[in-house]
Amino acid sequence: MRSLQQQKGVTTVGWLIILALIGFFVLLTLRMAPKYMEYYKVVSTLNTMEKESGFSTPQEIRRMAENRFEISYVTAITNKDLKIKPFGQSYLVRAAYESRVHLFGNVFVVMVFDKQVKVNRV
Repeated sequence: MRSLQQQKGVTTVGWLIILALIGFFVLLTLRMAPKYMEYYKVVSTLNTMEKESGFSTPQEIRRMAENRFEISYVTAITNKDLKIKPFGQSYLVRAAYESRVHLFGNVFVVMVFDKQVKVNRV
């Protein structure tokens, strides 16, 4: 019974494991956050195009996307990577891409992003 009362707290090995886990998740966050912020810029661009007045051709959509991506410093996707399909009286604009982030050694994190909006035609 006395040995149970003497055992208090976490050992040094326990602290090292806890700190290693915290460090790993901090590393993940620091490496992945910029890619998610860039994705939110792509989503913002597509949502803005969805709210804009009609476009007559897919080239207009690509030109607007290129300008907005350039202003927002989006490098993960280009206007040529957008898939534009006619859909009734509108266009379906889809931005689907994946981004790889190097963690350490030969370990990478792969993030898959996909956003689709309906853009009105003139």
